[in-house]
Amino acid sequence: MTDTADRPPLLQMALRVEHDIFVVRQRGREVAAAVGLEHQDQVRIATALSEVARDLLRAVGGADVVFQAVDAPDGRCHLRVDLVPVAPMPADRYEPQSGAVARLVDSLGTVRVGRDTVVRMSRRVPVTARALTPERLADLRTELGRNAPGSALDELAAQNEQLIAALDEVRSQRDELVVLNEELQETNRGVLALYGQLSEELEETNRGVVALYAELDEKSAQLRAASESKSRFLANVSHELRAPVTAIMGLGRLLADDASDPLTDEQARQVELIRSSAADLLTLVNELLDLAKAESGRIEPDWAEVDLRPIFGQLRGTLRALATRPGVELVVEEPPSPATLRTDEVLLGQVLRNLVHNGLKFTERGEVRLRATRSDAHWSLVVSDTGPGIPPELHERIFEEFYQVPGATRVGGTGLGLPYARRLVTLLGGTLELASEPGRGSTFTVTLPVAGA
Repeated sequence: MTDTADRPPLLQMALRVEHDIFVVRQRGREVAAAVGLEHQDQVRIATALSEVARDLLRAVGGADVVFQAVDAPDGRCHLRVDLVPVAPMPADRYEPQSGAVARLVDSLGTVRVGRDTVVRMSRRVPVTARALTPERLADLRTELGRNAPGSALDELAAQNEQLIAALDEVRSQRDELVVLNEELQETNRGVLALYGQLSEELEETNRGVVALYAELDEKSAQLRAASESKSRFLANVSHELRAPVTAIMGLGRLLADDASDPLTDEQARQVELIRSSAADLLTLVNELLDLAKAESGRIEPDWAEVDLRPIFGQLRGTLRALATRPGVELVVEEPPSPATLRTDEVLLGQVLRNLVHNGLKFTERGEVRLRATRSDAHWSLVVSDTGPGIPPELHERIFEEFYQVPGATRVGGTGLGLPYARRLVTLLGGTLELASEPGRGSTFTVTLPVAGA
């Protein structure tokens, strides 16, 4: 990992006049996009930067703004922005006028750099972003150096579009600004007055963004609480249902037992129907319990070195009996040696059993095949079938709870197996992906790291 002290800044600029606030905001969003921050994080850091720049311009007359990619102690890359005031700050500390500004970034405060008291903010770069190698950083510096800052009106239009996507209530403000921009293109009269008006509107809207993100954070907390309540409800209801359902199945077995009074053919058929329905209900209850435990985070993997060959052998023996259709063959290929990885053997077996079982249910002719391949530091466990296939627009829907693909080949089930399987794979540090087309079968690929999560 490159020493951050040796990295030159991605971009430097001066904040001296009111117009520079627009430029600082715009360039901040450009730098955030260049290093790989997601769209909303780009808006957050640009909004916070605009507020801090406005405070420093009013308090000490401006600052020098430095953007830099740094490596934090947690091993993650951060986008850091230093604002070096052009004059000493009162009491050598900084307190934003809006307390919600600090919630838009991961850190905001003051540090001593030589003789200067520097206002510093930072935001983590997502792990999914493109790696910031020295060559990549050099390209970003060149690209950012070539980009000319837009006008205040360009920045205002960009911010309005961001706000429209976040909240429909500001749509009327966007329409008003569009009208103002059209009038400005037709005449140059009143440019100074219009610029002052736009600056005030941007300041007001910026405060609205700060308040909006604070509200969104609160709603996210409420959503998490609702999800936890749903998981507790599923677990409690499912647990209470297991006892009576198990009792129904036991009574059905007693009625059909040869030691009991003989039943008529119709009575025997009805008792068997009751037992079958109770078994289906027990399966649904068990799957609800599994799903509730996965959602609540109560499943803790038992990490160990696991050999894939015994797992594949067990699946080959236990699932071959399910291939009852004469035109369907179950093929379990032997994994290549060494076939070991660090994972939870029980959870991995549940995932593969679920995927193979699904293939056998929906395949009317051909084969269901399980194979394993290793590439670098990952194992790919692939379950393919020659079934009817799934349209591309339904690839994500089948991982939703209780959803089943409609059609003539639909068979019994609860629609909970695939969502549960994907949650288990995620818990093991991997991914579960689907490739399928109608009439060409389906392929489910489980990708797991060799060294574990």
